[in-house]
Amino acid sequence: MQQALPDVAVVGAGIVGLSTAYALLERGVEVRVYEQGAPGNGQSGGESRIFRHAHGDPRLVRDTQDSRAVYDEWSERLGVPLISGDGAVAIGPSVDDSLPLLQEAGVAAHRLDSAQLAERLPALASYDGPAMVDERGGSIHTRAMVGALVEALGDRLVTDEVLSVRPVGGEVEVRSGGRTDRYRAAVVCAGRGTDHLARTVGLSIPVEHAAHVRLTFAVRGAAPARLSTLQDSSGVFGETGVYAAASADHTRFAVGLSGHTPVREDGSVLAPGDLEDLARRAARYVSRALPGLDPDPVEVRHCWVTRLPWGEDGIGVWEREGILFPVGHNLFKQAPGLGRKLAAAAAGEPLPDLLRPEARLGAPPA
Repeated sequence: MQQALPDVAVVGAGIVGLSTAYALLERGVEVRVYEQGAPGNGQSGGESRIFRHAHGDPRLVRDTQDSRAVYDEWSERLGVPLISGDGAVAIGPSVDDSLPLLQEAGVAAHRLDSAQLAERLPALASYDGPAMVDERGGSIHTRAMVGALVEALGDRLVTDEVLSVRPVGGEVEVRSGGRTDRYRAAVVCAGRGTDHLARTVGLSIPVEHAAHVRLTFAVRGAAPARLSTLQDSSGVFGETGVYAAASADHTRFAVGLSGHTPVREDGSVLAPGDLEDLARRAARYVSRALPGLDPDPVEVRHCWVTRLPWGEDGIGVWEREGILFPVGHNLFKQAPGLGRKLAAAAAGEPLPDLLRPEARLGAPPA
């Protein structure tokens, strides 16, 4: 069946762009998605991510609950389990701050003793400090999700680089390498390139750019029946701000530190040696904290970070005459819920006030 002409352009086929495009199709709105590289291979790249409800901003906890419900719905419709049922584990002093917020919001989260922790995370060394599990958290199966969304979009996804977007006569003009088209609306989900395209319409987005590295390690021996995700703020094993997520078959565990290295305005990395240092520190952490993993990494993933100044999990959407510019960090867990909100706004509904920059969604309470 021939597709109708697209009403909306989506720039970028990372997880937010793909989710927005799929949500537009849910609404019966035709869409064209521009991506200059492989879909899901930029900031969304890698095999797994953490789904967690824990955030310092209670509004973001509720927003994540909404996104989890969409994950369930899409898993059933796409025929792909998008999040594992293994739970999300946190250890360290952050537990005492996060757990009350989660329980107040109705999230199924509770403390773990050392034996329960060992059952959830058999790769972890002995630990008897504060620990909790978010039962509805788990590892997002990122490659499976990207693949399912790309298949659903079909030839609505075009390989082309977008040079500019601008409002013209009540429409949005998109100029790319091989075409110039006009749409009723556009959503720019271009990762590090989002604020560059925003400047073409006079917007200045206060995004902080950085580079990051994440390593994947093989699980020793047979794959465990359960392998929860991990966030470690304890410092017991020499690092804080550690995160880790499992592959779908539990044979690999991706581990990263919260550190980044800044980049210049032109995108060049200020100190490339910082990435090597982060990788070494992650490998040393695995040797100390995760003896159930082989300490020699089997995969490395470098990616950009686009962080807003009000928080590590901050989200904001800038708007200019039919063009939406969503910006944030750690957006994979929010992508289905956020995609539906962006699709609704692109289809003509008001953008939720919570997503406007002045709401500072994701900022920790004062």
